[in-house]
Amino acid sequence: MITIRQMRYFEALAATLHFGRAAEMVHVSQPALSAQIMEMEKHLGVVLVERTRGATLLTAKGEEILAHVRSVLAGIDRLEGAARRRSGMLEGMIRIGIIPTVAPYLVPQMVPYLRREHPLIEIELKEAVTDRLLADLAEGRLDAVIAALPVEAENVATRSLFTDRFFVAMADNESDVLVSPLAETQVDPNRLLLLEEGHCLRDQALAVCKAANKRNLVNVGATSMTTLLQMVSHDMGMTLIPEMAVDTETARTAIRIVPFADPAPSREIGLVWRRSSPRRQDMEALAAGIVASRRPDTEPVAA
Repeated sequence: MITIRQMRYFEALAATLHFGRAAEMVHVSQPALSAQIMEMEKHLGVVLVERTRGATLLTAKGEEILAHVRSVLAGIDRLEGAARRRSGMLEGMIRIGIIPTVAPYLVPQMVPYLRREHPLIEIELKEAVTDRLLADLAEGRLDAVIAALPVEAENVATRSLFTDRFFVAMADNESDVLVSPLAETQVDPNRLLLLEEGHCLRDQALAVCKAANKRNLVNVGATSMTTLLQMVSHDMGMTLIPEMAVDTETARTAIRIVPFADPAPSREIGLVWRRSSPRRQDMEALAAGIVASRRPDTEPVAA
């Protein structure tokens, strides 16, 4: 018979398409993982994986079986979660996805706080762009997602966590002098640096600066806020920076922060979970914990 272990190994291989990395993901040796997947193939009577010298690919039948495997594993995770939960909130494993423009600035406060306030919690984190996290949420690989609201997904519940204002980041030696506070129309689209496609902050920056139809945008393909701000510090352009990133990034990068005039543009950060999840009370407790973990003494960013 097919075992839960075999299904988890197969799911890991499907996610990585690499036997070595899949083995690391599930904490077993590569031969052990390979043997279990071969046993699964033997039992099903089909070839799930195409093995070549240069790549590992799922066969058409493997793709079909994967959808069933993920559905079964999601059900098992819900069963185990229900069995673990007692009278207290946030006990056992909770898998949280976080977008890259939030994770580095929220996790250092969030995780210690949750572990201190909920000693029986086990936290697993994944950082990825919103669309990928929502897909993992829908397929049961995540319990909750922290992302910018609103999200375009069906059958999800959301809870607003906090509002995150935007500022303009520019080089200390920037030749252009921007008047503070700044009107949105003063940001030159031709000098605007953006994260690569797929990051919601890219779309938010375009919306704030009314630059969606401009053709001269400086598309640097940066995958992180830190990389983007390094480019800003070398006078390659300017970008939008969320308030929660200001303290961390200005401490390590020579940039100047310019505020917008009121009402300042902002993004709403929220918690997202499946509407069908039996862990609604956990999600509410998680949302409350995230809000409480943010430093209450954070001062407004100076002009």
